[in-house]
Amino acid sequence: MSLFGLSPLGVSVGRRFGITLATNTTVAVLLALSGHETLWINWVYAQCIGLLIWIWIDGGRFVFHPRGQLTGSRMALLVMTGVVAGYSVGCMLANVLMGRPVLDGLQGLPTTTLQIMAVSLVAAGITTYVITSREQLAMARQASEAARRQATEARLRLLESQLEPHMLFNTLANLRALIGSDPTRALAMLDRFDSFLRATLQASRSGPGHHTLAHEFARLADYLAIMAVRMGPRLTHSLDLPPDLRHHPVPALLLQPLVENAIRHGLEPSVAGGHVAVTAREVDGALQLVVQDNGIGADGPGAGSGFGLAQVRERLASAHGAAAHCDWHSRPGEGTRVTLRLPLSTAHADTTARAA
Repeated sequence: MSLFGLSPLGVSVGRRFGITLATNTTVAVLLALSGHETLWINWVYAQCIGLLIWIWIDGGRFVFHPRGQLTGSRMALLVMTGVVAGYSVGCMLANVLMGRPVLDGLQGLPTTTLQIMAVSLVAAGITTYVITSREQLAMARQASEAARRQATEARLRLLESQLEPHMLFNTLANLRALIGSDPTRALAMLDRFDSFLRATLQASRSGPGHHTLAHEFARLADYLAIMAVRMGPRLTHSLDLPPDLRHHPVPALLLQPLVENAIRHGLEPSVAGGHVAVTAREVDGALQLVVQDNGIGADGPGAGSGFGLAQVRERLASAHGAAAHCDWHSRPGEGTRVTLRLPLSTAHADTTARAA
């Protein structure tokens, strides 16, 4: 839905109609200044002639081409015939409106008629050039935007493919260790892993806009359950997702590498283990996602620049550019906190407004 409830096509036609009205008015003013009739009479004739020329040309473009993208000799022919037909019919229409004989000004080719036709031809040519140039520029921008989105989606899928094997190999190694020492826990871990892989496969087949925070948190629940089988009571966790944010779209596997880092680098090295918390909030008109643990923390060179964190930053940049960012804070003995800030989607904003 566009301006005043009009479709994009309706807005485009309305814009071209406005340009034509403005051009016709300019022609009327110029004719009045040259001493040819009054401004009102010139305006009526200019609008009748100009609008019919526009209808002929604008409608003819779509007769010759399904998208109206007409150039070259066909466009030139359309403009020439449009001027002749638009002038003839428009002049007769204006004569009727002004109470004059219908064929007044069309009998023979007086100098005034030739002058007006010449002005009409120039005005139609300029107007057509302006309109088609703007439309071609708009189409070029749309094509460029579509190509950019496709490149971004391909980049995100490539990054997902880099992340998934990373988690896959770690889990398989853990399974292998558990099979010999604790088959029951290994079976429970395998069931959770199967659920996680099914959800991952489903997300990879859907478009980027179809993966929501609800899906992301469900996958985190499966992942944390897998890790809980391995770590036992040493691992506790909490997932906090408000109902009004459940359907907000996010890149798939955005939070999982952060949770994996929290467990691998913060909680597993600690004898007591610890807690990892994932929260989603709307803060100052933006989506804020936080992954926090109370593990051993980190400091020094290389801290905060690992593979998982680098990929999350890369994906945020690919999906949202400068509108999103990732903050990493960690202190030895106090744990690590990673905060992601993303723009709220238009769809979510509309849903929230309707609910209010």
